[in-house]
Order: sequence, then C-alpha cells, then structure tokens
Amino acid sequence: METLLERAFAEASKLPKAEQDVLATRLLAELAVEDDFDRAIAGSAHKLSRLAEQALAEFRGGMTEKLDPDRL
Repeated sequence: METLLERAFAEASKLPKAEQDVLATRLLAELAVEDDFDRAIAGSAHKLSRLAEQALAEFRGGMTEKLDPDRL
C-alpha cells in the first residue's frame, strides 16, 4: 500500500526540476519550523506546568469568570 507521503513524492517527481527545488525548500523549511516548535514546547514544560497551577489556583480562589462565547 502506498502512503500519502509516497504518493506526494511520486507526484512531485513529475514536476520540472525548478519546481521540485521550490517544493523541497518549502518542505524542509516546514520541517525545521516543526522541529523548532517541538524544542520550544519541550523546553517550556516547567513554565506551562507553573502557569497551569496558577490558573487552577485562580479558578479555585474564585478569581475567574465563565467564558461567554457571545461576548467575544
């Protein structure tokens, strides 16, 4: 069975070389952004945990209000 990625590469291989290079550059840039995002999230787990604890404390302390989507 052919994967979606294999199908995409097969279609991309039919493009002229210049278009293949543009597509490859975009794909590599997207993968780099994903790596950067993953590293940022992994490096901020302790910060996110602290923020979650703070939010829960505010909720438990009655310092929050119910979100009304109609008022957004």
